[in-house]
Amino acid sequence: MANQATLFVVSAPSGAGKRTVLKLVLARDAGLEYAVSATTRRARPGEVNGRDYVFLDVGEFRRRVDGEQFVEWAEVHGNLYGTLREELARRLPSGKDVVLEVDVQGMRNLKALRNDLVTVFIMPPSFEELKTRMRKRAANDEANIALRLENAREEMAARHEYDYIIVNDVVEEAVEDMLAIVRAQRRRSTRQR
Repeated sequence: MANQATLFVVSAPSGAGKRTVLKLVLARDAGLEYAVSATTRRARPGEVNGRDYVFLDVGEFRRRVDGEQFVEWAEVHGNLYGTLREELARRLPSGKDVVLEVDVQGMRNLKALRNDLVTVFIMPPSFEELKTRMRKRAANDEANIALRLENAREEMAARHEYDYIIVNDVVEEAVEDMLAIVRAQRRRSTRQR
């Protein structure tokens, strides 16, 4: 009997490099799929609707919330983010393991619904390095960066709620750590799942 697909739930403070790590992990492991989250924030340069996020306006997002189309959703950094039920329903039966990127609130909501998650928290090597990365990224104004840094402190305090913690100091090492977690999970006995 084939093992059931695993849902890897990955969180990180803004600027910790989770997108970079996950893109490299997904490129190296054909047995993983990325579950696309929905958001009301504007697309950044290079982001594609349906690949990076499902970009929705606030009204459409709220209609979907009212229609119970989300497994979980939350307001983060002034925007709405959520996991559409149809996205997980489409991905999990594929036979591939699924990577879902959510914030701490989303992880907690998913944990309340499912006990079969593997949760991973990616963090920067230091808070100072996180500040530097956010400013270099230049995707947000100073007020938004301040909000994201305040949220990052709270998110990093919750890291021990996760099954695994990866410190993203050297990207290649963080990628290898994530791949090791995926491989270890696949080798677990089905009795433990």
